[in-house]
Amino acid sequence: MAIRIRKKQGELFEDGSPVRHFAVLSNRWELTAARLIEWHREKAGTIELGHDVIKNELGGGVLPSKYFGANAAWLRLAVISHNVLTALKRLALPAELLTARPKRLRFLLFNTPGRLAHHARRLLLRLATGVEGIATYRAALQLLPLGS
Repeated sequence: MAIRIRKKQGELFEDGSPVRHFAVLSNRWELTAARLIEWHREKAGTIELGHDVIKNELGGGVLPSKYFGANAAWLRLAVISHNVLTALKRLALPAELLTARPKRLRFLLFNTPGRLAHHARRLLLRLATGVEGIATYRAALQLLPLGS
């Protein structure tokens, strides 16, 4: 598929040309042209965002040791953390959290205070969040394949 882009205000591209052409190559025949472009643009530029998240938000940019092996393990753990968070967002969390950064997920989900209580021979978890937060937790747990 080819995309032709014309600027409404004339020749505003860097090289002075009035038209730009882009090509999208794919073997996903089931997608319509509009959906294929959306799918392609979801991927475009994501590697820089991924590097930014790993480096600045998951600790991959500050290596803990002077030893190569320890630093390689640290970086691998940061990449695994990024992959797990991405899978969690795509598989179990609501659509509005699909673009959430790790800091937002940490404050919304992971750092929710709670208390374990024993009551009537049962172990209860009391979360300090509203009904929406508990509904998000329950929906996520139902969507995750736990212990099949």
